Amino acid sequence: MATQDAPPRWDRKMQQRLSRGEAAALGELYDRFASLVHGLAHRVLGDERAADGITREVFAHVWENPDAYDPKQGPLRSWVATLTHRLAVQRLRATETAALARTGDGTAEELERKVRSASVAARADYIVTSMPTPLRTALELAYFQRRDYRQAAVDLGVTEDEARRRLRLGLQLLSTAHDAGPGGTPPEHGGAR
Repeated sequence: MATQDAPPRWDRKMQQRLSRGEAAALGELYDRFASLVHGLAHRVLGDERAADGITREVFAHVWENPDAYDPKQGPLRSWVATLTHRLAVQRLRATETAALARTGDGTAEELERKVRSASVAARADYIVTSMPTPLRTALELAYFQRRDYRQAAVDLGVTEDEARRRLRLGLQLLSTAHDAGPGGTPPEHGGAR
């Protein structure tokens, strides 16, 4: 199983291989990031078939435009996640706008609220899955198992101060999910436009 944090060297090599048209590179990229892409798309769209479609679109875009990724802008994982988010939000807006036009129910403001809410939820999921394991584990203990920092410290085998630090840092990272920029979309990243 591949590690979640792809080293920058791997990112550059992957981009070079994709630029040369190596189908095996696309397969490796898919194996590494398909669950991330599908999960983010599903979180935004709330629909399995639509998430499948976005997953296909993302990997087709990466295959057709490997040079759109700029390693200087950040990890390939972040670029793929940003591309996924952008495509899923576009699909959500198009779907909801079409439904709004058909039924006449709802308003443009309601649509934007729905898009913002889905964007924040998807960003929060991405942040949690991207954070280092010690922080994620501490948050999972506190949230899912309702442990306080003292109980989490015992479960993690760390000091109470360390458990508090992990929880605080994890929550600080998670709080950035709301910092998604105008219209509920995260800042663009390295050619994911």
